[in-house]
Amino acid sequence: MQADRSDLDRAKALLTGDVTCALVRGERAETSTLRGVRPLLDRLGGDWQGFSAADKVVGRAAAFLYVLLGVKALYAGVLSRPAEEVLRAHGIAVSYGQLTERIVNRTGDGLCPMESATLAETDPARALEKIRAKLQELMQKGG
Repeated sequence: MQADRSDLDRAKALLTGDVTCALVRGERAETSTLRGVRPLLDRLGGDWQGFSAADKVVGRAAAFLYVLLGVKALYAGVLSRPAEEVLRAHGIAVSYGQLTERIVNRTGDGLCPMESATLAETDPARALEKIRAKLQELMQKGG
């Protein structure tokens, strides 16, 4: 279990500057500076089983994506309660810097659209469909 803790500690240490998320297992470490759920969507289909991850902000949509990626442990700088529920329900060890009731949108005047799109969802595969549909809708609106 010591190696697991080391992976999570290394992932957390990589969250500096513009880095928004990091995935670590053993000698392999990967980071992204993309915001929102994009860095996670970009990694779907890859071999992330058993990785530890660190992310600046994790809402319910991101939590479902981490479930689909197969990570075993996650640290979030900011974690929503709905995200925590998803992660714990799927056996992912979770820790955080700050726990919040919800993730707000980038303008700060409402609920994050990804959190909103997945709030009532319990199945990761269906959540992924809703995330992709919401992204498509936002892109069509120019956002």
